[in-house]
Amino acid sequence: MQYRKFGKFDFKVSSLGFGCMRLPYLNGDDGNIDEKEAIRLIRYSIDNGVNYIDTAYPYHKGNSEIIVGKALKDGYRDKVNLATKCPVWLVEKYEDFHKYLDNQLEKLQTDHIDMYLLHALSKERWEKLKELNVFKFLEEAVISGKIKHPGFSFHDELPVFKEIVDSYDWDFCQIQYNYMDTNYQAGTEGLKYAASKGMAVIIMEPLKGGKLAKNPPKEVQDIWNKAPIKRSPADWALRWIWNHEEVTAILSGMGEIEQVIENINIAENSLPNSMNSYELNLVNEAKNMYNKLIKVDCTGCNYCMPCPFGVNIPKNFALYNESSMYNDIKGYSFAYNNSLSKEAKANNCQECGLCETKCPQNISIREHLKEVHSTLNQV
Repeated sequence: MQYRKFGKFDFKVSSLGFGCMRLPYLNGDDGNIDEKEAIRLIRYSIDNGVNYIDTAYPYHKGNSEIIVGKALKDGYRDKVNLATKCPVWLVEKYEDFHKYLDNQLEKLQTDHIDMYLLHALSKERWEKLKELNVFKFLEEAVISGKIKHPGFSFHDELPVFKEIVDSYDWDFCQIQYNYMDTNYQAGTEGLKYAASKGMAVIIMEPLKGGKLAKNPPKEVQDIWNKAPIKRSPADWALRWIWNHEEVTAILSGMGEIEQVIENINIAENSLPNSMNSYELNLVNEAKNMYNKLIKVDCTGCNYCMPCPFGVNIPKNFALYNESSMYNDIKGYSFAYNNSLSKEAKANNCQECGLCETKCPQNISIREHLKEVHSTLNQV
C-alpha cells in the first residue's frame, strides 16, 4: 500500500480509502446491510494496509455508521483514520450540530472522529451553515477532542468551491474527480487550488459509480487493448487519479472482496507522476471516445427551461447520453422511469417548439425527446 501526506500535516494516510456507501446488502434493501460480509471486507482492507475509512450519516439508510462501528472493534479503531459527515441538510439550529455529532459518535462506538466533513456543500447550504455559526461549532468540536480534522465534501460549481476553501482554515476537502469530470464541479482547477492551500484532497466517485469500470463500450475497450501493459478499465481510471500529486487518497465503494483485492493491488504501484505520455494520451483518447458516444450535444445550459408542460429537457438528455456513453441502457432506463416524474419525462413533450427557439446549440429537441423515450422507456 502506498501512503501520502495528509495535506499540511506530518502523518500519512493510505492512498486507497474504503468508502462505506456501497456495502453489500440483502434482499434488495440497501438499508439491510450484510453485516458479516461488510465487516469482513472492511477488516480485510485494513489488514492489507488501508487506514482511511469513510462513512456518513445517511449511508445505507443510516446503518452504515453502525456497521463501521462494529467493524472497528477488536483493536481495528486504533489502526485507522475514521471519517464521517455531518448531515447539514438536517441542521435547523445551532444545537443540532452537536446533537448529530454526539449521535454519530455513539453509532460509531468511538470517542472521536478523525476527519469530520460538512456533507455535500452547495452555495445554498453553505449560506445556511454560516448563518447557523458553523465555524463556532467546528472550533468547539476540535477543542473538545470529538473531532480532529474539519473538512467538507462538495457538490456545486468551481467559484462556490473556491469561496468555501477561502472562508475557513480547513484541513481537507472531498471532491468528485475522474478522467471524465476534469471540468465538473471543483474539477482539476479546484483540486490544485485546494492542494495549494495545504489541504488534503480526498477523491470520491473515481469510477463514476462504476461506470468507468463495468462493461465499457467496445470502442473504449479497443483503446485499452492497444496498451502494451494490459490493465482493467478500473485500473486505468484509478491509476490516472493517483498520478496527480495533489491527490491525497481515493475513496472506493467496494461491495465485493474481488473489488477490494483488485483496488489494493492497483494502489500498490500507483505513484504520483508515474504515468508516461503514451499512457496519459491513451486515457485522453478513451475520454474523447466516451464523448463521441454522446447522442445529443446538450451542454446543460438550461436555456430551454422551464418547459411549459414540465418536461425536464436537460435531465432527459443527460440520461440518454450516459446510457450510450457507458453502455448501460438497462440501468438508465430504470433511472428514467424512477427518477423523473410523469410530467418531466420525454414523452410529455407537447411539441410546442418553444424550447428550440431558445436553444443556443440549435438542437432538434422535439425529435431527440422522442428518441429518449423510445430508448429508455424499458421495463
